[in-house]
Amino acid sequence: MEASAYEIVAVAIAGLAVGSFLNVVAHRLPRGESLLRPRSRCPSCGVQIAVYDNVPVISWIVLRGRCRHCGTRISVRYPLVEAATAALFLACLFQQGTDAELLPALALMATLVAVTATDLEHRIVPNKVMVVSALAAVVLWAIADPSQLLDNLLAAAIAGGSLLLVSELFRLLLGRDALGMGDVKLAAVMGLYLGSAVAPALFVGFAAGAVAGIAAARIAGARGPDARRYAIPFAPFMALGGVVGQFWGPQLVDWYLRVSGLS
Repeated sequence: MEASAYEIVAVAIAGLAVGSFLNVVAHRLPRGESLLRPRSRCPSCGVQIAVYDNVPVISWIVLRGRCRHCGTRISVRYPLVEAATAALFLACLFQQGTDAELLPALALMATLVAVTATDLEHRIVPNKVMVVSALAAVVLWAIADPSQLLDNLLAAAIAGGSLLLVSELFRLLLGRDALGMGDVKLAAVMGLYLGSAVAPALFVGFAAGAVAGIAAARIAGARGPDARRYAIPFAPFMALGGVVGQFWGPQLVDWYLRVSGLS
């Protein structure tokens, strides 16, 4: 859909601001710290970061990725999260326009970025993120399209239940956990946002995760029980699937129904 220059700029700025906040979430939430206080500080020297040094993406570039006070390197993750969030927000704008369905799409993108950043750094999918995102999905879909809400609730139950079943099967067959409960909860939350499009989202997530897992194991030369040492976080691959589900999920579902003769 077409968008005005004002809408593009507004959504891009919103995406950068949300991305900056998601960096705070990924860093502080797993540590049990407040998301609001104190203000951002350099983790190395402890000096509070000035407002002009905390502008998403731009400050990192100006400072060349280093703290102004102590010169410690600032992870490239921070501008990448901010830029990725802004890019995904803009993609949602171009897909949905300014219809009410833009709101759940933006909330889903923020959720996927948050769990990706958190799982990569801490290997967890925070329950608080899942609870807030699930509540937001219900509220936003109730506003955008109440007729979609029941289907999405059903999709959430099926997606979460399916991953829970897969997790239990792996536990029985392999004697260890292959999926965390955070991944199960993420699947359910994705179902709340995507409805039936969660099916191709999960397929893409599993396929990408399997390929990456096999490649990591082979590169590391892992064998047998030692393979768990080279386990990779799965939530980022589910997040990739969620992005595919948001932008191409309905078309993939329609295509599958046609080729399978179910439609």
